[in-house]
Amino acid sequence: MNRLRPRTLRGQLTAGLVVLLAAACLAVGITTALALRGFLMGRLDEQLIASGGRFAASLEHEAEPDADNGPDTRGQSEDTFGARLLNGDVTRAAVIDDATDRPLRLTAEDRRTLADVPVADGAGHSVHLSAFRHGYRVTAVRGDDGDVLVTGLPLHPVEETVHRLEAVEAALFGAALVGTGFAAALWVRISLRPLHRVTARAAEVARLPLAGGEIVMPRPLPDADPRTEVGQVAGALNHMLGHVEDALLRRQAGEERVRHFAADASHELRTPVANVRGHAELALRHDGPVPAEVRHALERIASESRRMTRLVDDLLLLARLDAGRPLAHEPVDLTLLILDATDDARAAGPGHHWVLDLPEEPVRITGDVHRLQQAIGNVLANARTHTPPGTEVTITLSTGPAGVHVEVSDNGPGIPDELQAEVFGRFVRADRARSRSTGSTGLGLAIVRAVVTAHGGTATVTSRPGRTAFRLTLPA
Repeated sequence: MNRLRPRTLRGQLTAGLVVLLAAACLAVGITTALALRGFLMGRLDEQLIASGGRFAASLEHEAEPDADNGPDTRGQSEDTFGARLLNGDVTRAAVIDDATDRPLRLTAEDRRTLADVPVADGAGHSVHLSAFRHGYRVTAVRGDDGDVLVTGLPLHPVEETVHRLEAVEAALFGAALVGTGFAAALWVRISLRPLHRVTARAAEVARLPLAGGEIVMPRPLPDADPRTEVGQVAGALNHMLGHVEDALLRRQAGEERVRHFAADASHELRTPVANVRGHAELALRHDGPVPAEVRHALERIASESRRMTRLVDDLLLLARLDAGRPLAHEPVDLTLLILDATDDARAAGPGHHWVLDLPEEPVRITGDVHRLQQAIGNVLANARTHTPPGTEVTITLSTGPAGVHVEVSDNGPGIPDELQAEVFGRFVRADRARSRSTGSTGLGLAIVRAVVTAHGGTATVTSRPGRTAFRLTLPA
């Protein structure tokens, strides 16, 4: 039943109008058919009462005609039925056929039916006799000899007239329903245009990337008449869009302030961090005797300053990418870039097994070679850092309809489920202690996604124990 029910509001309104009209047509049809049948039955009863049982009386006395059954008074219409009952038994029954009396053979059931007809009640009664295909309307009166005279007229003309009316009404109402269905669909479509505009505007807002960046909200809806239901919905939507636009402007302003702060702070920190690192390395080169504790402190200062330099550089790069700084657009041999990045990773992680799966022909794209090299290097470094020695890391380069795909997969322990959704976030570490000990800033994969997104691509990850794959898709 639910499958037949229209899902759209337009379909439901159209179907509702057609169903209501069909119910009204059905009620009118039934009422007119019953009224016509009642009228025709009343006319038929009047004819029966007016006949006074003359044809039934003539069946017994036709040998001695008198004023009641002579040739002039006995004339009746075709198919008139007559029967005479004496003491509850039918003595004779006939029907007029071609202006002559045709005797009828009645069954016991027919005789009981005629005997049960009320006598002299002034009303007609419908009966069905086995000798006729159609029903008869009969009336019974008392005769002069203490007998009962039953006269009947066929119901076939009444039923034929009623059926003809029903056929005409069915054709007329059917055509009216079809025409009304089309007209109702058009009228409902026109009436729901403001609601369609509200739906289209809501869908347009739903497609906006509200998570970040500058957002241009659509114009308010003009159909905001508070006197109509659709106008009330449009007004509420306009009000909500105003609040959303204000919230987005505030969010964007806050992001801009944070972005500028990160960029300015990173830029300003580069010089003092470089100075600290330079002084620490200069002190370590001193030829004179240096206490072991001081040398250890200087080595820690140099190590942490190098780590801070990387952190500042990563923050500055992310701030510039967030600000939409244009990247270089130059030919990039992605095959050569992956070969170089794999050599660097193999040198840094000799305990891992590095496997290359490259196409026979070089793959070239347009982009920023330095940023792409950094992104691929970060993915390889992530695989090396977060998997134990002996892990096999496979770098696959392929092309397809969606673009160029760079996939780095390993058979390590995998990424915890709770971290997979935010693995490309900033300062996200699977193992904080190990990451800090190895100098990781927690920004490597964030830079990967930022660089790939800036090139118009996507970065995704799938992971389970024994299989982790980072997939970078770049435009061809």
